[in-house]
Formats: sequence, structure tokens, C-alpha cells
Amino acid sequence: MFYNIYETKLNFFDGLFLIMSHNWPYVVALLVAWLGTDLLIPHVVRFAKKFGKLDQPDARKVHKEPIPRLGGIAIFLGFILALITIELLDPGFLTKRGFAWYGIILGSTLMFCLGVADDLKSLPAKFKFLIQIGVALLAYWLDIRIEFLTNPFGGMIMLPQWLSICVTVFWLVGITNTVNLIDGLDGLAAGVSTIAGITLFIIALKTHQIFSALIVLSLVGGTIGFLRYNFNPAKIFMGDSGSLFLGFTLAAISVSGVLKLAATFSILIPILVLAVPILDTSMAILRRASRGKPIFQPDKEHLHHKLLGRGMSQRRAVITIYGISALLAGIALYIIGTKAALSIIIASALLLIFIFLRLDRLKSLVIKHND
Repeated sequence: MFYNIYETKLNFFDGLFLIMSHNWPYVVALLVAWLGTDLLIPHVVRFAKKFGKLDQPDARKVHKEPIPRLGGIAIFLGFILALITIELLDPGFLTKRGFAWYGIILGSTLMFCLGVADDLKSLPAKFKFLIQIGVALLAYWLDIRIEFLTNPFGGMIMLPQWLSICVTVFWLVGITNTVNLIDGLDGLAAGVSTIAGITLFIIALKTHQIFSALIVLSLVGGTIGFLRYNFNPAKIFMGDSGSLFLGFTLAAISVSGVLKLAATFSILIPILVLAVPILDTSMAILRRASRGKPIFQPDKEHLHHKLLGRGMSQRRAVITIYGISALLAGIALYIIGTKAALSIIIASALLLIFIFLRLDRLKSLVIKHND
């Protein structure tokens, strides 16, 4: 049923057209997740307001008014709805995929549930961390594993089981929390996750990983549907239910796909794709450790805070980080030989930065004129 553009000698745009016309499950997954999330958001907003599940402003946070959280519920349900739709239209597509499918879906679902519990009733950081390790171990048992690393000088480095477990758990838990920690400005975590997801989708297509491509495109559909309500000024936040779900799913997809490629520098690809949250979280850990503070203790010194400190508006800071993420994602695609996609991503990033910088300038001029 599925037609892969990399099996033919087509240019990027012809290949994109073939995806839309021949690979209808990709289109269905994207649109169902997108529209499902979009339609669910207003209901989640009303639910959060009715039961008082609002993110209150404080000295560390940027927003000034209480904002409904739990937006992750809509993203997750849109994602699941897309997969159920594909399974109904093409029976057996998901259920015949083996343990890897169960590892991704079950693990992301458990992370989502942990996030919901934390959004409803704040949980101790250490308790959440232990649960995350448990979920990662379960995912490892269900075949979400980093079993080897590629050697840049040729061949593969096979990992002993104990080291494979440690590396896999470190990656899954680490990436899950990097997305959680970067969720500090309107639209930031959702936008960065969207860029990462699109990049992983392109890589999955190039490497003939149909299942991974469909899963990550369903995720992208959910984040796009959510961004309409989350971009500055945000009407809803995703909360831990969204950030933990997004982080784990992206981490699991990269483990089951990119990190299993027997290609030089394959370990570098997902690191570049998720470089912004990885670097931001690494710096936060080093910063807190050097000051003798608990690594789970939040602060106001993340990358987005520093950009705000330099006089940028929220929108400007977020778009700048989008541009950095897109540039690094483009480099990752260039490494695996997708040169056309690199050009498109860089051009799109520059265009978005230019447009939003101009909009910011126009907005300030209008405000000044009205005053």
C-alpha cells in the first residue's frame, strides 16, 4: 500500500506530491490528529477552568494571568485518534508491528498518565523521576533499545546488555525531561517538538521506516493543532501531560528508528534534531550542580529566559529558538544526504524569523502611535 519516495529518482516536490496522493495514511494521520486536537482544545479549556486547573503566575514564570493547563490531554487524544483511524482503515497495520509498537504506545501513554497526575496534583520530582525510569525499563523490555553505536571509523560497537539498558534508559528519561524543561514560553515546547517530529518523519521516509513515519506524523498533527491555541498569547498550556508525552514519544521514535541505523554518525542525528532542549537541560543541570542546588529545582536561567532578558518579546524569543532548531535539524538531514530538505528547512526558518520580527516591529509602532 505505502509508496516510498526514496525508492524513485524524483525531486523533493514530486516526492511530496506522491506522498499526498499515494500514501493516504500519512495524510489521514496528520489531518485526524491535527483536527482532533484542535477541536478538543476548547473542551479541555472549559474543563480546566471549571475545576480550577490553572497555571498560576509566579516570580519564575513569564505569564501574568492564570492560564488553563492540561492541553496535553487534547494532544494525546488527537494522536491516539489518528492511530485508531489508521487501524480501522487498514486493519492490522499497527497490531502486526510487534513489541516495538507496544513499547512506543504503552510507554508514551504511561508518561501521559504521569503528566496528568502531576497536572492535577503536583507530584514530588523524585517520585516522577523513579516512575519515568520504570516506564523506560518497560519500554526496553518491549524492544525499544539502543543495542549498538556506530563507529565513525567503520563497523558497529555492540553494547553489553547492562550498558544497553543504562544507555536506553538515560536517553528515554533524558529526552523526556528536556522537552518538559523547555516548556517555559508560549508555543516553545510544541513548536520545537513539531520541528523535531517533521525532521524524524523525513528521516523515517528516507530509511523506509513506515511505522515510525506514521507515528511521528500523528504526533506532529497533534502539536500543530495545539499551537493555534498555545502560541503567544496562549489560551492554554500543555502541562506535564503534554511535555512528558511529547518528550518520551520523540525519544522512543528515535531509538526505534534513527539510532538503529547502521550508518556513520547515526548517534549524532537525533542529538542534532533535539539539540536545543538537550543543551538547555544540560546547562541547567551543570548550573544547579555547580551552585549546590538540587537539579530538579526550577530556575529562571534557561535559554528562553536569557533571550527575554536581552529585550526580546516572547514571540520573538520563541521564533528565534524555532530558527535555531530548524537549522540544526537541517544539518542532521544534510548528514544523511537529504540536501533539498536542508534548503527548505533553512529557508523556512529564515522566513519565519523575518516575518515575526517584522510583526513585532509593526505591533510596537501601532502601540506607540495609539499612545
